[in-house]
Amino acid sequence: MPHHATAAPDHLTRHRRPRPDRPLSYAEKLIYTHLHPEQELREFERGHDYLLLQPDRVTMQDALAQMAMLQFMLTGRDRVAVPASLHCDHLLQAKDGAAADLIAGRALHGEVFDFLAQVAYKYGIDFWGPGGGIIHQVMLERYVRPGALIVGTDSHTPNAGGLAALAIGVGGADVVDVLAGAPWEVRMPLLTGVRLTGQLNGWASPKDVILKVAGLLGADGGTDHIIEYFGPGAATLSCTGKATICNMGAEVGATTSLFGYDASHSRYLRATGRGEVANICEAAGAGLRGDEAVYRHPVRYFDRFLEIDLSQLEPHVNGPYTPDAARPISRLGKEVLAYDYPAKLDVGLIGSCTNSSYEDLSRAATVARAADAQGLKFRSRFTVTPGSEQIWETAERDGLLDVFRRLGATVLASACGPCIGQWARQNDHPAVPNSIMTSFNRNFARRNDGNPVTHAFVAGPEVVTAMALSGSLLFNPLIDFLRNEAGELVRLPAPTGHELPPRGFVARATGLQTPAEEGTAATVDVDSTSERIQRLARFEPIAASGYENMRLLYKTKGKSTSGGISPAGKWLRFRGHLPNISQNTMLGVTNAFTGEVGHALHVDSGEWGSVHDVALRYRAAGVGQLIVGDYNYGEGSSREHAAMQPRWLGVTVVVARSFARIHEGNLKKQGLLSLTFKDPTDYKLFRQDDLIDLIGLDTLAPGSKVSLHLRHVDGSRDEVPCLHTYSARQLTWLRAGAAVNLY
Repeated sequence: MPHHATAAPDHLTRHRRPRPDRPLSYAEKLIYTHLHPEQELREFERGHDYLLLQPDRVTMQDALAQMAMLQFMLTGRDRVAVPASLHCDHLLQAKDGAAADLIAGRALHGEVFDFLAQVAYKYGIDFWGPGGGIIHQVMLERYVRPGALIVGTDSHTPNAGGLAALAIGVGGADVVDVLAGAPWEVRMPLLTGVRLTGQLNGWASPKDVILKVAGLLGADGGTDHIIEYFGPGAATLSCTGKATICNMGAEVGATTSLFGYDASHSRYLRATGRGEVANICEAAGAGLRGDEAVYRHPVRYFDRFLEIDLSQLEPHVNGPYTPDAARPISRLGKEVLAYDYPAKLDVGLIGSCTNSSYEDLSRAATVARAADAQGLKFRSRFTVTPGSEQIWETAERDGLLDVFRRLGATVLASACGPCIGQWARQNDHPAVPNSIMTSFNRNFARRNDGNPVTHAFVAGPEVVTAMALSGSLLFNPLIDFLRNEAGELVRLPAPTGHELPPRGFVARATGLQTPAEEGTAATVDVDSTSERIQRLARFEPIAASGYENMRLLYKTKGKSTSGGISPAGKWLRFRGHLPNISQNTMLGVTNAFTGEVGHALHVDSGEWGSVHDVALRYRAAGVGQLIVGDYNYGEGSSREHAAMQPRWLGVTVVVARSFARIHEGNLKKQGLLSLTFKDPTDYKLFRQDDLIDLIGLDTLAPGSKVSLHLRHVDGSRDEVPCLHTYSARQLTWLRAGAAVNLY
């Protein structure tokens, strides 16, 4: 078993600590039992009060761990303070299939993998090399403990909520706090309760629960909320099905999602070799779920309440371009025609951290097996991504992967691949609008293949498999027939599958490197001439003059995801080198003044250039810079590069109509001033050539008044009142230049 994995989970006894004398949701129990010793025990106002927590574990993926570990190295610590793991799953590109892609990935990214292996070995972190699996699937199989508080450098860390943990995606600087033994600060979340009744049937799967919720809440409807699922329907779902639901809660902006402990968790823990943990959890009893009074009267105890009857839930297909564009599959064909979406399905892709469990693959395989028996082949290109080395080996042993191969599928490495844009897609006509369907989580423009005219739809793996057999978005597997190679009309049966492998999991961990017992003698080599990895220099505190006579660097329009502010794809290679990665700043975000992406005006010269080049000219001249964002600015990935890059380029203030939670936290950690408009319509007042002053810097304190003074070239002026959410502790980060400077 991995390093730290067999230790008795102390957090399972924390429910005996003092807590508020009232019924508590499960989320509240885990929050109150993880208060840091520096935090007083009291009632916290949801959505307002900040509190200090003490996480049990940290998890990191290779793309974001580079910057996180470079920051950790600045702290001077010899060892991480909590158990941690690092997973190489983001950098591998999907192209020719698992074997070839692994060889190519190791050759291309060897320098980064070596760096991460060295820092993991030195500082006490489990290291999973390329091919070991996708971070969240490996976490579920080997590290997650019910009742734990986990933070991770990936927005889909809440996947672990499927195993009754409180797991939250954060930026790298937050992880540094935890690894260094400092308290982790977060605002007390609001609570959304979702009661599940009935039982899934037919083509419906756990994925359809979260696709339905995404449609109900919208892409930012879960911001600053924890979504807690409960009710008799919850007990009918598998552990991995629950993980799918929690994973994709990130697509509604939720802080995290979770289920209370039940028999499905016991089955999963025992199947993955953790029977001792299951015994402890069962002894903990009601401590690992919400109080019954909360579930009997949810409107009284939750800030928002939804109810879903699983028996009536129809399979959903969400998209394109946003994961909250939800509709049941019975409406898909009509909307494809109404909105002129490309009806031909070019590619179907199943797997990813959201849907790559044994149950997912076995259900999709029953669809493929029935198709094979009836003389059908895939009419769309089709790929399969097993979630981990363990899933791969088990599915291979049980013949699941061969079922897909017989129909023409390509089996990819156990890595993120196309889900995060690491996909060398074979597309003969890239300029032609086209459609793909995935069982992934995100489907923003350019997300999967970098192509803005690709229409990406999201569904459960069973539905994706069926749709790829038809080759058309107009097909409804619940009612429609397909014509096989013999010209016969045939019908696909509803999928079935196995919650857990009947013959057990293949238990191997060849991709794991455990750390040194004592790492002080171990070294970390960073080539000073490398274009991939560069040691960090600390950000200097921003002088008062940096908030005067500021220039507007960029005003965004519409979706401004963290992946648009700092795109992935070919840029992933520079995630450990701040100057190089900064060249991609805003290359996926629309300029509100021009409708184009990535170009900015250098007002003083009248010249246009890349955001990177214009910002560096302002920085060299000592000119402070401001970015104006639209709604839910920074939505999506937890990548802190979207905050570090503007900071390095000389931006001092980011003001938006609203922020995504993780991105706002990342801005604060890197010493930027993040503000929201008191009146969102004031967004319209900013002109491209304004001079801008911050009013209220001298008196900046929790709840203080702040405004931006706009001086327009025509001599007119506007005063824009702004709000901020800084706590006293967070203001020390701002004044120090960055949170890491306090170490």
